[in-house]
Amino acid sequence: MDDTGKVTRDQLAARLRVGGAQAGDGEAVSRTLIERYSCRAFRPDPVPREELDEIFAVAQFSANWCNAQAWQVIVTEAQATERFRQAMEALADNPASGSQPDIPFPVSYEGVFRQRRLEAGIALYQSVGIARADKQGAARQMRENYRLFGAPHVAIITTEADLGTYGAVDCGIYLGNLMALMQAHGIATIAQGALPRFSPFIREFFAIPEPRKVLCGLSFGYADETAPVNRFRTTRESAGAAVRWVTD
Repeated sequence: MDDTGKVTRDQLAARLRVGGAQAGDGEAVSRTLIERYSCRAFRPDPVPREELDEIFAVAQFSANWCNAQAWQVIVTEAQATERFRQAMEALADNPASGSQPDIPFPVSYEGVFRQRRLEAGIALYQSVGIARADKQGAARQMRENYRLFGAPHVAIITTEADLGTYGAVDCGIYLGNLMALMQAHGIATIAQGALPRFSPFIREFFAIPEPRKVLCGLSFGYADETAPVNRFRTTRESAGAAVRWVTD
C-alpha cells in the first residue's frame, strides 16, 4: 500500500505471496483475479470454439437468485463480429444517434467515486499519450469502444426485464466469473458499458426479444502485448476502505 492508501496488483500479489508454478488452488484463483485487467487492444486471432464452449459451460454455475439464471448471451465470431463492429462505429459517428440505454447509466459520480474515475481516466490517457486538454484525442479513444478495441469476439449480455435489479445482479456475478475464467485461460477481456448506449439497435441487430434488456458487452480475445494502452493498470483501495468488521 502506498501513502495514498491505494493498492497495486504487484503489491497485493507480493503480500499474499501469490504466484509460482506450484501455487495451490486458492493462490491460482487469487492470481487470476489480481492479474485480470481491461484489455483495450486485441490481436485479430479468434479463440477456438471448443475452448469457449468449456468456459461458457462452467460460467453457467455462477451463483444467482432462486436459480433463475437471468443471463442470456449473444456471442459473435468471424464475419458477425465485423458486421457488428462496423454498425456500431457508424452509429457512434452519427450525431443523431443519441443515447438509449435499457438500464439507466449512473446519474453522476461524486466524491471518492468521481476521484477514482478521474484517476483511471488520466492513467488511460497517459498510456496512449493523450493530454488532459486534448478533447479530440479523448474522443478518438472513446470511439475505440465501438470498434470493440479490435477484438475478434464480443458477447452481449442481457437480463429479463421482470427480474429487475436482482436479475442484473445475477448477470453481474455471471460476468465477473466469465471474465475470471477467460483470464485463467489466457484470454483477455473488457466489459463495456458503452455498448448499451445503443440498446434498441443491438436488440434489432441480434433479434433479441423486447422483454430482455441489454446490460453490457464483453469484448474478448488475445491481448496485443505490444500496445502501450495495455501496459497501464488501475489501483484499488485497500480492503479496509470497503469492509467494516462488526464483532459485538
